[in-house]
Amino acid sequence: MLKRNFKLIATGLAIALLTGGCSISFNTGGDSGTAADGGVYRSLNKGNTWQQRVLIPTVSGRPRSFGSVDASSLALDPSDNKAIYLGSVENGLFYSYDGADNWQIANSLGKVTVNNVAIDPSSKCIIYTTVGNKLFKSTDCNRSWVQTYFDNDLNVAISALAIDNFNAAIVYIGTSRGEIIKSGDRGSSWQTLNRFNNQVSKIVISPADSRVIFVGTKSKGIFRSSDGGNNWADLSDKLKDFDEGSKFQDLVISAADKPVIFLATRYGLLKSIDNGDSWKKIELITPEEKATINSLAVSPKSSEEIYYATNTTFYRSVDGGQNWTAKKLPSSRAGWCLQIDPKNENLLYLAVRKVK
Repeated sequence: MLKRNFKLIATGLAIALLTGGCSISFNTGGDSGTAADGGVYRSLNKGNTWQQRVLIPTVSGRPRSFGSVDASSLALDPSDNKAIYLGSVENGLFYSYDGADNWQIANSLGKVTVNNVAIDPSSKCIIYTTVGNKLFKSTDCNRSWVQTYFDNDLNVAISALAIDNFNAAIVYIGTSRGEIIKSGDRGSSWQTLNRFNNQVSKIVISPADSRVIFVGTKSKGIFRSSDGGNNWADLSDKLKDFDEGSKFQDLVISAADKPVIFLATRYGLLKSIDNGDSWKKIELITPEEKATINSLAVSPKSSEEIYYATNTTFYRSVDGGQNWTAKKLPSSRAGWCLQIDPKNENLLYLAVRKVK
């Protein structure tokens, strides 16, 4: 396996930039006066306080910042809690190997919008990213990338990505056209498992049993497979009592206790303890129509500890949603992606972006 040495790579990057006579620049997507409060924030105390972490080291000793960048995805390496990946809007892929203290850019991927990132849980130098209608794969820790899937319809995007947590050779992608597609050989070949006729927004694999898979679609609710994707059950009827329960926002499964599923829809926040066969409403502070949840997270230590981010606010509950604390986001941008360190439940990461 290739070793990831941050200092050596960072130095090499900086030297290449200096000798090439160019500097790092980012597409801000707005006016030059736009506040540089984008990128990634880190909290060491469960979201009580946050610090922006957006520095890229250089040989000169004066780091560059990507604080003007909007996030589109955020992922933590399941085998290395110090390795973090930020997919951005029109600025490519950023990665850190020291818990967001320092960052680098996956230069060979280019200035593209990276909608999804997933890291092989058994081989930390194998990373997958989705860009438009393509899936890219790196086997050398972000140094180079090869295209491993391509949809021949240029109007179709690969909208979801997941890797089996038991057998890392199995990779799933979802498309904006509605397919879930599977590879059993790390992306060399593919087969379509199902067509949902609605954009696949997220694929979630149960941490307790990787044969159990949930697919969240944009506006047709969620679907469940209990046999690795061979057969699918439409769970829409289980959500019919909740207004707009079919309008998917996010889904997470707790790994701390027996599987507990948390589902965010346009209705609000729901919870299931029986793999989605029944759902219970979790009361929020704000009216449901005012609480569009962009991202959910659950503590690796307890399913009672729930977090979510909206366009303006960060929420936390330590008692399963009976009570909530609310804090203004550390940025003027929307809270877009939340991640909790799997080994340290106090450590949270928040990626932000401008929304219209």
